[in-house]
Amino acid sequence: MRELAFALEYDPGCNAVADALAAHPDARIRSLSVHVTDDRLWRVDHATGGSDALAAIESAFRDADYYADCLATDDCGATQTTDVLDRSDDTLVLFSYWERSPVCVSVPHLARDHLGDGLLFDTRHEQRHYTWRIIHSGEGDESAFFGALEDALGECAAIEMLRSGATAATDAEMPAEQRAALRAAVEHGYYETPREVDVSDLAAHLDVPRSTLNYRLRRAEAHLATQFVDRQRPTHD
Repeated sequence: MRELAFALEYDPGCNAVADALAAHPDARIRSLSVHVTDDRLWRVDHATGGSDALAAIESAFRDADYYADCLATDDCGATQTTDVLDRSDDTLVLFSYWERSPVCVSVPHLARDHLGDGLLFDTRHEQRHYTWRIIHSGEGDESAFFGALEDALGECAAIEMLRSGATAATDAEMPAEQRAALRAAVEHGYYETPREVDVSDLAAHLDVPRSTLNYRLRRAEAHLATQFVDRQRPTHD
């Protein structure tokens, strides 16, 4: 299995959800589940933030020009429904169902076209940064996928490659860039309570995009957590 990770950074006015998150910097969205067929897409998204941020996010998801990750910037004739699965003061869980039209395309559909079936998607969306992690069989064409993605995005978003290679589960060691990010985070007080530095300042210090640093820290933390759990498992003779 291979892991493909990349980040999109949307320009203002190109993505309703990115605009809503940019207006509420403390809000976050992550996908809980993404499923795609040739002509349909289902996804569940978990948003956190203040009440105003959650209201703006819900409005953006329900807006007719968003279409659950459709990359079109104008009404493309797709059928979209969004329902609220759960809501609290600081949490919103949304279910979206989208039937695409011939002119609509999305990241999951492009991935399915070029990377094959049986894909796993993990997404994180904060401000204008939209990070995607795709697990695929390795039998597809990543270059063709990125070419199609660039064509679909046009001038609306910049693409940044974060990782392409064997999945973390098969890597014996933490990659060097993740170790460097984790070391810097510790040295600059990112893990202190309260934090002595935020992600934006730490990213500026390391001279990397915020989305890149976020990704590296998450992968490093996942690596350490997996190692910790593995060490706690009892051994059997």
